[in-house]
Amino acid sequence: MENTTKTNLKSNDKKEEFDIDHLSLDRVLVLNAERNRELEDHYDPIAGVGCSAPRVGYTWHDKTGAPVQIMIPEKMAAVLEQSPCTSDEQWQLLRIKHDFEYWCATCVTILDKLTGRRVKMVLNVPQRRVLAVLEQQRLAGEPLRLVLLKARQWGGSTLVQIYMAWIQLVLKTNWNSLICGHLRQTSAALKGMYTRALRNYPKHLARDGNRPVLKTYEGSRNVQQLSGSESLIITGSAQNQDAIRGYDVKMAHLTEVAFWPDSTLHSPEDVIRSIGGTVPLEPLTMLVLESTANGVGNYFHSEWLRAKAGTSDKKAVFVPWTQIAIYRQPVTDVSQLLSELDDYEKWLWENGCTLEMINWYHNKRKEYPSHGLMMAEFPTTDIEAFTSTSRHVFAPELVERLRDSIPPVEPQLGDVVARGAHTLVGAEFMPAFNGPMKVWRHPDSNTRMRNRYMVVVDVGGSNDSSDWSVIAVIDTHIDAAFSQEELMPEVVAQWRDHVDLDLLVWKAAMIARYYCNAQLVFESNSLEATRSGVGKTLLETIMGAYPNVYQRRGKDGSRMPGFHTNRDTKPEAIYNLIAYVRDRAYIEHDKDAVNEMSTYELDPKGRYNARRGAHDDILMTRAIGLLLIERRRIEEGRSRAVTKDNFMASGGGQHTSQLAIEFLV
Repeated sequence: MENTTKTNLKSNDKKEEFDIDHLSLDRVLVLNAERNRELEDHYDPIAGVGCSAPRVGYTWHDKTGAPVQIMIPEKMAAVLEQSPCTSDEQWQLLRIKHDFEYWCATCVTILDKLTGRRVKMVLNVPQRRVLAVLEQQRLAGEPLRLVLLKARQWGGSTLVQIYMAWIQLVLKTNWNSLICGHLRQTSAALKGMYTRALRNYPKHLARDGNRPVLKTYEGSRNVQQLSGSESLIITGSAQNQDAIRGYDVKMAHLTEVAFWPDSTLHSPEDVIRSIGGTVPLEPLTMLVLESTANGVGNYFHSEWLRAKAGTSDKKAVFVPWTQIAIYRQPVTDVSQLLSELDDYEKWLWENGCTLEMINWYHNKRKEYPSHGLMMAEFPTTDIEAFTSTSRHVFAPELVERLRDSIPPVEPQLGDVVARGAHTLVGAEFMPAFNGPMKVWRHPDSNTRMRNRYMVVVDVGGSNDSSDWSVIAVIDTHIDAAFSQEELMPEVVAQWRDHVDLDLLVWKAAMIARYYCNAQLVFESNSLEATRSGVGKTLLETIMGAYPNVYQRRGKDGSRMPGFHTNRDTKPEAIYNLIAYVRDRAYIEHDKDAVNEMSTYELDPKGRYNARRGAHDDILMTRAIGLLLIERRRIEEGRSRAVTKDNFMASGGGQHTSQLAIEFLV
């Protein structure tokens, strides 16, 4: 299933044929009419038209004896061949067991979001996309597992909750379910949807002939029992995990996961692992993680990427705004609309949107101060969904391209150790399954290149609530032609942990020793800022044991250890990194580095920072290391010449925000 939907073009269509700048008005109108015809929805869950799951034609005779042609699920048809129905009630009972969409349209009452009226639940197009994935898993006898990335106002949570209700009301007994949101009110609202559906449930289709109701279970306000099924419905929140422990759960609906609190005491990963451990790997068991996006690098984003890549037990489903019928607006003046389209809106046309969709988008954008905020609320692709700010330093499309280019090489975990904490003697790598160091390539001990490897250190804190300390190892390939892709600078190892300052300095030197006496670069701000002067003393001490430490030239011409980030060097390092990412000029191995680029922003004062709650420790090792590599190239006359002027002239301004451009000084 497509996750980054580009709407309606056929696979063999060429975008050039739909370049709106070179089409006549008549041709645009013809193409638009064709697209609108393709969008016409002839869905009829009673007749079985346009429904999910494999279906076959069947002739049913209604109460008057008149033949009715319908489409029914294949498995239902197989049952009818063996045992035909003899009454309408028998027919209905059989059909609701096999046909979820028919059950919704005849048994489930919901509140219409637009009118506020009670209506039968007829699935819309996005809901049917989600259902198709669930039904494929169910019919294959697989556990139901899903990661659902939501846009606004199409009923994704409703579909998941009602599907769970179908399993409990029709297919299973004693089949407990859990609803867990980031807040207790969120879970309660979903349970309220369940309650409304039961109020109008047909008695004659209930198991015991009585309309099913929810009853308080053993005095708990968080647990209710479904009559006729004896299944429990448990509600809880990620903020109160104790309330959801200790129950035998067969289905779990975990909602707004991207907003669950993440701390050393309560992390989404721990909660979901605990819940998932109670859900067995059996048919009709269900585990759904759903949420609107809330930036990148968090647990939900990581799970989405795993599901999208096919390395998870869950299927990924994203529904763009283009598939939600309420996001369309009639066009009164086509010529005027075409004259006002910007490049993004033209891209929407080239990728299959109708003029009515584009007109809605064009007008809706006016409500937002930036296009980035519009994309976050109404994403066209899953990448846009995770784009939550207009202050990006790194363009989202380039960040995602870098993510896609990460080689499929699993790192070896471990640590570099020596014969003592404050010595470099016998520095070697020791594998360990939970070690703080990832190694993608061990050092080439046969290299004759001086300073082939560069070790860059970003200094963090020693406790879990502080910034991480990161030590990155870059294979510079500094004597290789830049045009040779296989010899680009490459991040070959990374150490990341919380540790005391003196141990960090010695650990960095150990790693540099292991990597062929690499040049060791400390980001020196934190070391120089220590009140007692211990940081400066540590640098002097380590230089006595390991002299190959990078030194910068001071204003007075003196040499000072470490790279100092300031109002001059930090912008230089950042737009050099932007250029390297843009030009695919280095090899990255760590997805966390890419995540940090996604959350790196300019604040209103023009300062580069990680978004609140995010980190930039890994990113800064790349920025500093690649800048120093570039400076070495300048010395050798083979520079890529990444200055502000030619950065902008080469198109760099297309890959960062206008605000970022203004502060590239």
